[in-house]
Amino acid sequence: MTAPSENPADLDRTDPEAEIAARAEAFRNWGRWGEDDVLGTLNFIDPAKRVEAAELVREGLVVSLSQRFDTDGPQKGWRRRTNPVHTMTDTGTDAERGNQGFPHGIGGADDVIAMPLQCSTQWDGLGHIFDHGNAWNGRRAGDVVTSDGDLVTGIEHTASVIVSRGVLLDVGRHLQPATGELADGYAITAADLESCIAAQGPSSTVTRGDIVLVRTGQYARTRRDGWGDYAGGPAPGLSLTTAGWLHRTEIAAIATDTWGFEVRPNEFDVPAFQPLHQVVIPNLGLTIGEMWNLDALADECARLGRYSFLLSAAPLPITGAVGSPINPVAIL
Repeated sequence: MTAPSENPADLDRTDPEAEIAARAEAFRNWGRWGEDDVLGTLNFIDPAKRVEAAELVREGLVVSLSQRFDTDGPQKGWRRRTNPVHTMTDTGTDAERGNQGFPHGIGGADDVIAMPLQCSTQWDGLGHIFDHGNAWNGRRAGDVVTSDGDLVTGIEHTASVIVSRGVLLDVGRHLQPATGELADGYAITAADLESCIAAQGPSSTVTRGDIVLVRTGQYARTRRDGWGDYAGGPAPGLSLTTAGWLHRTEIAAIATDTWGFEVRPNEFDVPAFQPLHQVVIPNLGLTIGEMWNLDALADECARLGRYSFLLSAAPLPITGAVGSPINPVAIL
């Protein structure tokens, strides 16, 4: 069988169904790790990989890759996604006034937060997206995610897994060195990823079990110019045609600095919605990160002249969740 083209110009822009199906069939990993698997490509991370990653720590520099979690966020309420609401339940004022009911003058503060799990920097879990009613590993979607949550591939299974070698591909700076920012609607190709690796040098070589971080520069633009339509609007991102690259590199996970990981608008002239998600989450079993803040990391990598590091990005072990907020850290 001929592998699907990696040239966006070859896409039939009138037939997303066929283009998605061709890649789902060609790159499907169902059964690769057994019928009971709940981790997908995170299985590529093993103890030796983590030891390799730990050896990359030289400066002891820690860079947070998270956006802020507050009301000044990108969400506009699409599908009930809102920005976090942070509420104090006990305050210093309460303590000063002695109305908390504690003995011998002790006081305290407490708070609560309410938010969608995918409103800021986060992982998409394997129960997040389905392909024609199929979840990861060929299970029926309704058998996996119910009103009780993801009963099979809940994000809690990954709580002690996502620590590996991270690789930053600063595609924004590579393709647009004057601004460091790709234009909205720019579809990043496999050739773009490979040329970025070549330009950045050997430390950018992508190997099995890596977590790849793709910086487009869109987040930097929104922080300068305002959120605009960052949450769901036009954006640079990966082309559907990168599915083969994502499969053959055997990466463990991938994350971008955009709301939706893949290029928007999607690459079709008829209605389509997140076709690369439909291929890689339920078929490849690939964990996807979105809305990561990669700007400070990009600056440090450029300064040091190396683009690989120890990456720790554990989700909150929320039982049955199909995604999780995170504060990923790169340690150089």
